[in-house]
Amino acid sequence: MSDTTTEPTVLTEVLHGVGRLVLNKPRVLNVLDPEMIAALDAALSAWRDDPGVRLVTIEGAGGRAFCAGGNVRLIRDNVLRGDAAASEAFFSSEYRVNRMIAEYPKPYVALIDGLSMGGGMGLSIHGSHRVVTEHAVMAMPETAIALFPDVGGSYFLPRLPGRLGLYLALTGARVSAGDAIYTGLATHYVPRASLEALKAALAREGVAALAAHAHTPPESLLARDRAAIDRCFAADDVAEILRALAAEGTAWATRTLETLRQMSPTSLCVTAELLKRGATMSLPECLAMELRLTRGVIRHPDFAEGVRAQVVDKTRDPKWQPPRVEEVSRAAVLALFDGPA
Repeated sequence: MSDTTTEPTVLTEVLHGVGRLVLNKPRVLNVLDPEMIAALDAALSAWRDDPGVRLVTIEGAGGRAFCAGGNVRLIRDNVLRGDAAASEAFFSSEYRVNRMIAEYPKPYVALIDGLSMGGGMGLSIHGSHRVVTEHAVMAMPETAIALFPDVGGSYFLPRLPGRLGLYLALTGARVSAGDAIYTGLATHYVPRASLEALKAALAREGVAALAAHAHTPPESLLARDRAAIDRCFAADDVAEILRALAAEGTAWATRTLETLRQMSPTSLCVTAELLKRGATMSLPECLAMELRLTRGVIRHPDFAEGVRAQVVDKTRDPKWQPPRVEEVSRAAVLALFDGPA
């Protein structure tokens, strides 16, 4: 499938009792825009009570990505022209679909083949079944652009084993298929070559087909580093985490410390506070908290600068304000959770 002016950006069909959703912007890695979110909302709403739909599948066109996230360039443009309402509408609509998926009364099977980042995680992790192939790569890379792990990240990340959720949230580390199964981000491993057979079987047998088609997943590298992750990310305070990594002194710890030093210091501190709060909240409460948080965070100068450096100009040289975690004011972080005045 290819992007054209006439082909929809979300393909929908019902075939043999399966409602199929295909994210159809492969040239831009199926990045979500408002029209795609509206199309997903409409299809899922229509199929929810349709007796002709027994289960729903969602996948990405093109073979390179399930969904590489939301359109942060668009959000930055809204910020720069002072259009707060457009950004609010984008996040509100996206989070509504995330909640709809989590509460969907029918099986919802995400077929993750390629990149699934940010908004793509929101379209998959909340579903009842998440299938990954050997090409799957998951990540919540928001701290690199001075956002935070949203789309319910404040709910699902703190519920991963040990301190893996905080590690993934702060570092934006990429998760392999083996890691996804190990952490619980995915439920089944099915090689790409078997996906078409799986889809046919889902139409015949329903979700019982998943177990029959699942393979033993690859080794998880996160499992190998788990003890060090739990040890170094034990604190909820980012400065303490940095000190723990420095004291650890291993090659892994040094790389991780270097990664964190490249992220927005404010975003790191906001993210740590977000996951701490989300650990004791429901998904609807987490999504409401995230929506409030977007209002202040996207107005912080780091957001426009982070998207510029990583997405627009691709210079990878953001100038953060303040430039170091140790200079981030706790009061300023807490104020962002209340939204702008």
